[in-house]
Amino acid sequence: MLYAQGAFHGLTCGALSLMDEPFWRDGFGPLLPGTEAVPFGSVDALAERLATRQFAAFLVEPVQAEAGIRVPDAEYLKTAQELCRRYGTLFVLDEVQTGMYRTGPFLATHHFGLDPDMVILAKALSGGLVPSGALLLSDEVYRSVFRSLKRAIVHTSTFSENGLAMRAGLATLDVLEARRLGQRAGELGAWFRQQLASALAEFEMVREVRGLGLLSGIEFTAPRQLRLRIPFAAFRRIHRGMFGQVLVMRLFREHNILTQICGNNFMVLKAAPPLVVSQAQLDTFVRELREVVELVHNSTVFWSEALGLAGRAVNI
Repeated sequence: MLYAQGAFHGLTCGALSLMDEPFWRDGFGPLLPGTEAVPFGSVDALAERLATRQFAAFLVEPVQAEAGIRVPDAEYLKTAQELCRRYGTLFVLDEVQTGMYRTGPFLATHHFGLDPDMVILAKALSGGLVPSGALLLSDEVYRSVFRSLKRAIVHTSTFSENGLAMRAGLATLDVLEARRLGQRAGELGAWFRQQLASALAEFEMVREVRGLGLLSGIEFTAPRQLRLRIPFAAFRRIHRGMFGQVLVMRLFREHNILTQICGNNFMVLKAAPPLVVSQAQLDTFVRELREVVELVHNSTVFWSEALGLAGRAVNI
């Protein structure tokens, strides 16, 4: 199995085997053998490994969410699909975070004009009510697994085909389609990023705002000013995710906004609101985030309080 560096596919044994970040893998194992990572976005590296014809599948996120909302170049995934076809490797897309109209179309796959062999869905599939997942297969892959009546139950489990989860999934799809939330996510998400970029443009620690639909990331970077470099360096010595976590804490405690930093890139704040979010609520998010970022740049309170918190903590 081949996968992309920086990927996040989940925390069970098979998923961990397709992730290269030691933060998630350390302490668990042995993991699946025969897995290998290639740089996300690198066609050359992918072609080199696929040319060995040793890989059954290439699993990749169309947008790497936990790596920092990384949106690939327009041709990367199209070329990856063509290479997989050429060398007999299945092209598998993980749309757990990007599917269900999160980026605009039903799948982020559709932004790039792809026709994958398999697509993985979960999370929003049941509207957040009950755990639910689905695997979409091409006819060819489906027939290779369930090729006869006696093979009909070879891939099942006690709680698969869960009635409540399936009803929740159908109801969720009805709402998403009836309210045209995908089209809304595409339009509102583009506007949201414009507002964020404009509101945060003056701050040196804000490097970029990026994303697709209502999946956005605000990337921060190390400061240039000495008065900010010193406390920032102290944060990094405590834990490389300290800065981002304090941002999250501030937004939640002072502004009642629940968000998170990306799991594989602690310098990117993820903004993935519900697809029913209003423009007024997004305006509030932009305004309150700007207030926190201004505090970061212009007050010692942000830094001193967080360092005090870290000093009282054990085993960070």
